[in-house]
Amino acid sequence: MAAFPHRIIFFLVCCTLTHVAFSGIFKKRDFTRWPKPRCKMYIPLDPDYNADCPNVTAPVCASNGHTFQNECFFCVEQREFHYHIKFEKYGKCD
Repeated sequence: MAAFPHRIIFFLVCCTLTHVAFSGIFKKRDFTRWPKPRCKMYIPLDPDYNADCPNVTAPVCASNGHTFQNECFFCVEQREFHYHIKFEKYGKCD
């Protein structure tokens, strides 16, 4: 009788893990519904200070066709070019 609850728990854990694994693999992510980068948080208050962007890979595509490493690099570049480049989408440019 003691093995019965263990089997139920094992079965439930396996079902949950299987669901999580397969839903992550087959589900397409809709990046158009994500909010645009909030560039104000990456712009330093002192104009002479250089922004220190994190070394995180989360690609951002800009209107000039350039893929930036993450939204911080995009925001800094956008500020340097006086907002002539615009946010297109999250992910690599096509």
